[in-house]
Amino acid sequence: MADGLVTNVSLILGFAAAHPSSSVVRLAGLAGLVAGSFSMASGEYISMKAQSELFERDLAIERKALVESPEGETEELYETFVRKGIAPELARRLAVEVMSDPVLALETHAREEFGVDPSSLGSPWAASISSFFAFAVGAFIPLVPWLFIGGAAAVAWSIALSAVAALTFGALLGHFTERSMWFSALRSLFITALAASVTVIVGRLVGAG
Repeated sequence: MADGLVTNVSLILGFAAAHPSSSVVRLAGLAGLVAGSFSMASGEYISMKAQSELFERDLAIERKALVESPEGETEELYETFVRKGIAPELARRLAVEVMSDPVLALETHAREEFGVDPSSLGSPWAASISSFFAFAVGAFIPLVPWLFIGGAAAVAWSIALSAVAALTFGALLGHFTERSMWFSALRSLFITALAASVTVIVGRLVGAG
């Protein structure tokens, strides 16, 4: 949502600063919302799919190693447990016990070697859809005034709504990360304002030309 907010308020204010008509600003905002949402969704899908395929390849290699070299894999697991501070005798028994269950052995090796839980790789489609709607919601906020009014009033409302949204997103981030909500809120507002200011300057320069 924060990505959508920063992207579209910057785009809208940049166009508004170039002094085009309200319909052009409205079109730019809608284009930014649609294009940005699909861009985020496709990027998230490709990223998650590539990561999933990479993990699946690693799991296939590990699965083959468990079948072809169980002794070596048991020794590897034993050494891993010892490095974690488990007593050697207990580590040996634990490694043998884990290796007796092929599913548990694969899961344990995957976690220890790749930091991956094979049962929770995530869904590329779910990540893609959630990214699409999250970006769209954030991008819609600064666009709302332009659907009803235009000119300086729309600019003012767009800035006000975006500022409130940036503060809210930042405060929520601070809450969930258990950090200062005020600091997180003001940081979010500052980043949003900085991005919008840059595009406003560019819009004025291009519009003046």
